[in-house]
Amino acid sequence: MSEHSLISALEPRLLWQSFVALNEVPRPSKKEERVIAFMLDFAKSLNLAVDQDAVGNIRVLKPATPGLESLPVVTLQSHLDMVHQKNKETVFDFNHQGIQMFLEGDWVKAKGTTLGADNGIGVAAIMALLQSTDIPHGPLEALFTVDEETGMTGAKGLAENWLSGKYLLNLDTEDDDEISMGCAGGIDITISASFETVAMGIDLVPFQLKIAGLQGGHSGMDIHKGFGNANLIANDLLVSFSEKFSVQLVSINGGSLRNAIPRESILSFVVPQSQRASLEAFAAVQIHEAIKSFAEVEQDLNILLTAKDATEHLGMSVSDTQALCKQIKGIHHGVYQWSASVPDLVETSNNVACVTLSKGVLEIACLCRSAVERAKMDLAHKIKDGFDSEVFEVKFSGDYPGWAPNVNSKLLKTASGLYESMFQETPRVVACHAGLECGLLGAHYPEMDMVSFGPNIRGAHSPDEKVSVTSVQKFWGYLCQLLTQIS
Repeated sequence: MSEHSLISALEPRLLWQSFVALNEVPRPSKKEERVIAFMLDFAKSLNLAVDQDAVGNIRVLKPATPGLESLPVVTLQSHLDMVHQKNKETVFDFNHQGIQMFLEGDWVKAKGTTLGADNGIGVAAIMALLQSTDIPHGPLEALFTVDEETGMTGAKGLAENWLSGKYLLNLDTEDDDEISMGCAGGIDITISASFETVAMGIDLVPFQLKIAGLQGGHSGMDIHKGFGNANLIANDLLVSFSEKFSVQLVSINGGSLRNAIPRESILSFVVPQSQRASLEAFAAVQIHEAIKSFAEVEQDLNILLTAKDATEHLGMSVSDTQALCKQIKGIHHGVYQWSASVPDLVETSNNVACVTLSKGVLEIACLCRSAVERAKMDLAHKIKDGFDSEVFEVKFSGDYPGWAPNVNSKLLKTASGLYESMFQETPRVVACHAGLECGLLGAHYPEMDMVSFGPNIRGAHSPDEKVSVTSVQKFWGYLCQLLTQIS
């Protein structure tokens, strides 16, 4: 039996079958045409009413099961896109291949890529409910949004006066003992510059510095865990090199997505032939110290400095290299401020996500998050003000609001009470530092009562992503019961 057949046979069967089918469809953010077509065909095959708004979001309506017509309309919401990341050594084309999944104990994983459980399990759960013939529920309104991972443009552009639900269940939380009642907002920061370059002569030795093996992870949910940032590790080493040697930067390629802590970075530079031996000896010590400093959290960190054959390169000057490295070092990364009202909640953070340099053209991409709008913009402006406006251009984009917690929510009380009665324990009612779409959905529909929950997903936004089979069973049972309790 194939791995996908094994997964399709798991319980709840309709959910896992839907997840397998969904993962056959390439669905990168901003390239969702195929998954949109897939979902429209799916709804039509069930003879359910389906429509689409101007930005690509899909709405599917399913009538109540007999006898429950009087229950209020419940909107079930998940996003169709997924983060596409793979290990460098993995040969995989996200634009044309389906995700290659396998079962390992209680976990469903992918072979060298992100799994798409974020938010594919939520999508699959909704698909299972739409297909079901034996699960009692009131009127359902399924909302499948697009482009959550790279700007939330689906939620931002959601049609007004389109949804009819009084209550909304967002199925995008990654711990099965949590019920989310709030989340952080975010803003993209893009820093760009152009530097003069000169041809590197044969008297210079090219080096490649490669950072790999880091955990990476979600730039919201994992930002407080002290994981290494490949961009910053590479830059810190280059700062130390440039203080002693005549280093000239040639290129940087670090990170790939704003919402993922960068796992890998490759940096190229040159030094004079006369400094080669001294640099290599000095670098060996610095690399050892860098690995040792992350030993507790990054056991697989690998840092490799390799001398390359002399070829024609375009590189920056020594002085520009030093200045740029110091600028990058000055960008805040990680937790900036903890919440004063919610224990152990990150209020404000920044992720130095992507750094690229080629032929003198630089771009740095950051994602700044906060549950407090003022704090978010304060940190964004602080980062901007750290750059010389005559050299660097700093732009803000993709701004989206947070979801303010409502401790008096009727839906929250119903969801919490049901969790206690089903599992004989109190759920963790939390606000999270991730960018759930609820903030934007609430801006369009301020009267809609919302909560978010989901199964245990670990390593989201990285190739280590996995989802627990038993947790999915727990999540599914809870979801089905909750639909009968909402009144």
